Amino acid sequence: MSKIYLVTLINADIHYVFDLARNIDLHQKSTAKTNEKAIAGRTTGLIEVNETVTWRARHLGVYQNLTTKITSMEKPHQFTDEMQKGAFKSMKHQHIFKMINDNTLMIDIFEFESPLGIIGSFFNKIFLTHYLEKFLLERNALIKSTAEASKIYKIAT
Repeated sequence: MSKIYLVTLINADIHYVFDLARNIDLHQKSTAKTNEKAIAGRTTGLIEVNETVTWRARHLGVYQNLTTKITSMEKPHQFTDEMQKGAFKSMKHQHIFKMINDNTLMIDIFEFESPLGIIGSFFNKIFLTHYLEKFLLERNALIKSTAEASKIYKIAT
């Protein structure tokens, strides 16, 4: 199993960052490069515990569907989504949020396993882990910029 661990410090309230991280519409904006769209289950707004979303996206030149379910949630500290159907053998994404002074520390723990045994493991090491890390970093950058721009706007009004 491969694991990606990311930490993003965001100058915004934990509740707001938590909601941005589970916002289907914002997620679709962050994945414009892969034309990712929510096509079934929760397709807009804030996803909640026990809800599913099916994403359709173009990765590596091929359109694929991925259905995930929110398997746990403790607002505003954590939520976890896990693959129900998709190209991975398994996938689990933990989203953890902690307040540090007036900032939110957003932690992603993304664990996945590719099918095809040793061939899948080799593909993870030479390509897929880096590809997915870049994908998550782009998503996190949009969450951060959205949260911090909103904070600046609220102060300025």
